[in-house]
Amino acid sequence: MSNVTFPPLKNDLILRAARGQHTERAPVWVMRQAGRYLPEFRELRQKYDFFRLCQTPELATQVTLQPIDRYPDLIDAAIIFSDILVIPQAMGMEVLMNPGPVFTKPLDVPEDMHALQTDGIKERLQYVFDAISLTRTRLAGRVPLIGFCGAPWTLMSYMIEGGASKTLQKSKTWLFKYPEQSKALLQVLTTACIEFLVGQVEAGAQLLQVFDSNGGDLSPHDFAQFSLPLPRVLRRRSPPQANYDTVGLDWTVDPRDSSIPRDVALQGNLDPTVLYGGRGAIEQEVKRMCAEFRAARPTTGWIANLGHGITPGVDPDDLEWFFQCVHKYSSLDSK
Repeated sequence: MSNVTFPPLKNDLILRAARGQHTERAPVWVMRQAGRYLPEFRELRQKYDFFRLCQTPELATQVTLQPIDRYPDLIDAAIIFSDILVIPQAMGMEVLMNPGPVFTKPLDVPEDMHALQTDGIKERLQYVFDAISLTRTRLAGRVPLIGFCGAPWTLMSYMIEGGASKTLQKSKTWLFKYPEQSKALLQVLTTACIEFLVGQVEAGAQLLQVFDSNGGDLSPHDFAQFSLPLPRVLRRRSPPQANYDTVGLDWTVDPRDSSIPRDVALQGNLDPTVLYGGRGAIEQEVKRMCAEFRAARPTTGWIANLGHGITPGVDPDDLEWFFQCVHKYSSLDSK
């Protein structure tokens, strides 16, 4: 456990919403809010390799705080600057950012799993925990800090595909051709994810997000078999602070859908491309989104966000307008 005493929290809006409590307005943050669309980040990237930024706590803290400093009183959470692929890296796989992630030696057959280093993963990720503790201190209680990891299935697909893939042909082939070996790999990754998330809470993370970006590429049957187990295990093995109580929706899902469980808070879900549409379009779509989420959760909390990560070409001023519109249209007295 961290022995650091952190400053008291001044804005707990997102914590209350994530617990399902009714809030005076929707808390808001965006995925990848610390990153390529910010000129101050691009300036740092001219000096440092991407993973050098992740692996140097002082630099990771600096990047994490950039959007919080740029948009004071508009963002309700910071998310630690890192990457979901730090777990495969800690297992001995080389990952380059060129410009997207590339594995120099992906897993081709199940026998390749023997080369994975499954002991000492948490220790090799100490730099993330150090960055979290440092960031909590530097935030000075302005907003809560989110920790995260990639879900096992998403990590597995990257490790097999060797990078991003639109079809996931290689990794999905493993599920059908090598089902037992696939489950064994997913179990190894699940254990690593849980230890990583627990370590983040111990270091000072106040919320945790599990990104299963590739979960939607599985059939409902395969999702239940290969993707869903992590949140169930996480509830059993993590500290109380890490309960898996909020579900993020992308822009293809209507939050009013009756099939969405009622006992979870919701997060989402503006299409990131709307941020290129100009201020009129942004305001119109945020107003619509807020109305839908308010209808879906009239007596409990929800968290405003994009349906996926912000993309590099967004004008930072247009993102600021998005935040301002969320504040306006998600408030209790908005029309």
